[in-house]
Amino acid sequence: MVIKYDTEGDIFDIQRFSLNDGPGIRTIVFLKGCPLSCWWCSNPESQRRRPVVMYNEAECLHCRRCESACKQQAVMFTEDGTRHFSYDKCIGSGDCAAVCPSQALVMKGSRITVGNLISELKKERSLFRRSGGGVTLSGGDPLMQIDFAVELLKACKAQGWNTAIETECCAEREDILRAVPYIDHIMVDIKHMDEEKHRTFTGVSNRLILENIKAVAAFSPITIRVPVIPHVNNTEKEIGDIARFAATLPNVQCVNLLPYHSLGENKYNMLGREYKMNRLSAKPLDNAALEKYRSLVEQAGVPCRIGDES
Repeated sequence: MVIKYDTEGDIFDIQRFSLNDGPGIRTIVFLKGCPLSCWWCSNPESQRRRPVVMYNEAECLHCRRCESACKQQAVMFTEDGTRHFSYDKCIGSGDCAAVCPSQALVMKGSRITVGNLISELKKERSLFRRSGGGVTLSGGDPLMQIDFAVELLKACKAQGWNTAIETECCAEREDILRAVPYIDHIMVDIKHMDEEKHRTFTGVSNRLILENIKAVAAFSPITIRVPVIPHVNNTEKEIGDIARFAATLPNVQCVNLLPYHSLGENKYNMLGREYKMNRLSAKPLDNAALEKYRSLVEQAGVPCRIGDES
C-alpha cells in the first residue's frame, strides 16, 4: 500500500479521548468543508474549506490593530467604535488574529500534511491499542477533501488503528468508494426523506445522499445518525420513514437518534451569521424526548440508540 504522506489537507480541530464516535477510545480529526449548510449545524466554522476568523465581541479591546493588519479591508471600525466585518472579503490569512492582544479573534483552520498529522496522532497509540479504539474523521465532511482523507485513512490502517468516518455521503460515488476500503465503520447522517424539506433546511437535495448510502452499505458496517430537529423532522411519520429506509439496507448496525441542541448558536454570532433555527423558535431536546421514537425504529427491524447511549 503506497501512502502519500506529503498530501496536504485543511483541519480545524483535533478532539481526543472520545467514546462516542466509534469503538474504544478515539481521536477525532475535524476536516474543513461541507456541501450542506444545515440550519442547526453546531460547527459552522467547518462549512467553508478555507480558514475562517471567529470574533468574540466580549473580549474585544477596540484597539483597532486588526483593522490595520487586514490587507483585504475586511475589518472596519466606525466613529462610534463599532466593528464591522466583511465575511466575503476575508481570505482567512490570520493577519488580524495574529495581532489581537486579547484573543477576541481566533483562526479556525490550518493546513497539515498526512505525515505530520500521523505523528500527532501517535501520541494516543497506546490508548488505541488497549481500548480497541482509533481515529475518526469528521468535519464538515471528510469526503470534501477526498485525496487527503484517503491518504490519512491509509496511513491510519498502516499503523493498525481502527478507522471511522462521519459523513453526509454527499459526494461523487467514485470518491466515496475510493475511501471505503480503508474504513472500518461509517457513520452517515440522514436528515430527512422528503427531498424538498431536505433542500429547505440543508441547502441541497437528498437524492445523491440516499443513493450513496445504499452503495456504501453494501461494503461497510454503517450507523445511520438522525439529528432529531424540532419543526424539521420530529414527527412519527418522518422518523418512521427514515427507519423504514434504514431497514432496507445491509450492514446497518443501528439508527442513532441525536437530540437537537443549540450549543453552536454563539459560533454564528462570532462568524457574523444568522442562526436560522431561531426562526423556528426551536427548543433543545434531551434523550428522554426521543424515547417515543425508539419503538418506531425497532418496529422497522433496526436497533435504536438514543444520544450517547452505549
